[in-house]
Amino acid sequence: MMDIASRIFVWVDRLIFAYVISVTGIYLILFAASAHKLRKEAGLPDIRYEDVLSSHYTPPLSILVPAYNEEAGIVSSIRSLLGINYSEYEIIVINDGSKDNTLDAVIREFDMYPREDKFIWYGMERTPKPIRQVYTSRLHRNLLLIDKENGGKSDALNAGILASKYPYFVSLDGDTVLDSDAFIKVMKPIMEAKPGEEIIASGGSVNIANGSVIDNGHLGKGQNRLARNPLVMMQVIEYFRAFLMGRISLSRFNILLLVSGAFSVFRKDWVIRAGGYELDTIGEDMELVVRLHRMARENKSKARIAYVPDPVCWTEAPDNLSLLRRQRIRWHRGLYESLIRHKKMLFNPAYGAIGFAGMPYFLFVELLGPLVELLGYGSVVFGLWLEAIDVQFAITLFIVMLIYGSFLSMGAVLLEEWGLRRYPNVSDLLYLFFFALTESFWYRPLTCFWRLEGLLRALASTKREWGEMTRKPSILTSGKDRNSAA
Repeated sequence: MMDIASRIFVWVDRLIFAYVISVTGIYLILFAASAHKLRKEAGLPDIRYEDVLSSHYTPPLSILVPAYNEEAGIVSSIRSLLGINYSEYEIIVINDGSKDNTLDAVIREFDMYPREDKFIWYGMERTPKPIRQVYTSRLHRNLLLIDKENGGKSDALNAGILASKYPYFVSLDGDTVLDSDAFIKVMKPIMEAKPGEEIIASGGSVNIANGSVIDNGHLGKGQNRLARNPLVMMQVIEYFRAFLMGRISLSRFNILLLVSGAFSVFRKDWVIRAGGYELDTIGEDMELVVRLHRMARENKSKARIAYVPDPVCWTEAPDNLSLLRRQRIRWHRGLYESLIRHKKMLFNPAYGAIGFAGMPYFLFVELLGPLVELLGYGSVVFGLWLEAIDVQFAITLFIVMLIYGSFLSMGAVLLEEWGLRRYPNVSDLLYLFFFALTESFWYRPLTCFWRLEGLLRALASTKREWGEMTRKPSILTSGKDRNSAA
């Protein structure tokens, strides 16, 4: 029996070792590609935004703001959007059957009156829940309010898409704090598209606003501050690694399967043809992007999903273990749902690089990574019990892998400082470097357990629970972490 256990252990150990080496190589490639991209753009002159605003190449935008029980912050959110630096846009607030005074607050503050004309919902597979009334503001002709029955965030966005009049729309979370030139930055890939090239979605870098100074819904230059909460600092580092190391590289090869739901631009006609946002999934943003990739490949289109490394928006991060755990469980369940719905793309030659690189990366590295990592920890313990491995070698390998992960996070901080310099204070950078070194010893195991829990819950198909996030006074109130499902 012990002999069989030893053989199983040897094979499992070899598989885990091969996995670790492969993932290490992938991360190094992503790091090198991101560094090359940032270095290439480091010497380029800044965009003259005043010229872009006056250019006829700047497409008009529809800004969609789904709202569910947002009474506390919806007025501030709308005010900040009315002052954005963009030439032509409309704001569509979708009240998704709120149970508080969200609807009355918007009507009263912006002098909204009911429109007599009716919208005709057509062209989209997923028809939104019934619309109660549509309002227009007497003070701001570009502000529209849709009051509808509760159907969830995806349903609210679908209603906003069908009501919008411009070719591109932005899906915006209620707690998003915008960079002053956020909309111009995120539209840059669309305006710079080469002849014959279509950009059907564009996402920007999302930063953490905890500890920063927010002025009228915007965060200006020099106002970003690093919160001293260890959990928040670790998430700042994690965001650096995800956005600067991951999404820059993946977008270069057009295999990026995720743009941030907090702030992203989509081509309206493509989304309508794709059927709109999926209603019964937690990860509606990723699922839509994967479906757009799939549709582009099936139609033999050169359409691309772009990513902008510039900071375009800021959002509040969970600052306690309970909220962070719920968030990570939810994210991992959304990842699983998106991949399982489009499993036919995996290693399918018809989908090119998406099928052979994008889908495998998100499946084996992102989705199954926590499972393999915990198996690795268990393998070491089991091997020591069987006396099948050298104790000194096991400890050395364990420490090396921990240090490697920490230095990878330090590399992400270096990329941020080198390319974007979002935290100009030296003390902030020192804190980030220190906590990057500690990541593998406490933060990574925690998130690893939570992500595995999310995977197990997804496999068990338990009821969706979005949870609720407590907002601080310095940040706009949000409903993105609340359950707006019917």
